[in-house]
Amino acid sequence: MTGPQHLNARRRVLRTIAVFEAVKGLAALAAGIGLLDLLHHDVHKLALALLWHFHLDPQTHYPSLLLHYADMLQAINLRTLAPLALGYIALRLLEAWGLWQEKIWAEWLGALSGALYLPLEAGHLLHRTTLINAAVLLANLLVVGFLLFQLWRRRPHRPPAAQGQNPPNSR
Repeated sequence: MTGPQHLNARRRVLRTIAVFEAVKGLAALAAGIGLLDLLHHDVHKLALALLWHFHLDPQTHYPSLLLHYADMLQAINLRTLAPLALGYIALRLLEAWGLWQEKIWAEWLGALSGALYLPLEAGHLLHRTTLINAAVLLANLLVVGFLLFQLWRRRPHRPPAAQGQNPPNSR
C-alpha cells in the first residue's frame, strides 16, 4: 500500500485512536459528574437499597464489594480528586483533537501516555489473567506501537555518509 491509500489508512487509524481517546475523556467526565452527584447522598445507604431492591445478600462476594466501594466513595477527598480528574479529561480530549488533526505533538502525547499504562496493565494481567485484561493490554500495545511507528517514519532522513570519509566537524 503506497501513496494516497497509505495516507488514508494512516488517517483512519489516527482518527480511530482519536475517537477512542475522546470517548475515554467523555466517560471520565460523565463518571466525575456522577460522583459529584453521589457525594451529596449517603452512598452506603443507596447501595444497600439497591441490593435489597434486587434481593441480593450483602454478605456475598459482589454485593459486599459494592458496599466496600460505596464506603470508599464516601472517603474521597474531592479537593484532591477534582483537579486530577479534570487534568485527565483535558489531556484525553486534547490528545483526541490533536490526533484528529494529525499533529505530531499528539502522536508523542499518545505514545508517551499510553506507554505509561503498559507496566500497570501487564502487572494487572499477571495478577488476574482474563480475556478483558489481555485485550486491554494488547489494544494499548497496538496503539502505542502504531504511534511510535508513525513518529519513527516522520524522523528526518539523513543521507548516508560517503564510505571512507569523515563527517564534517568530526575532528
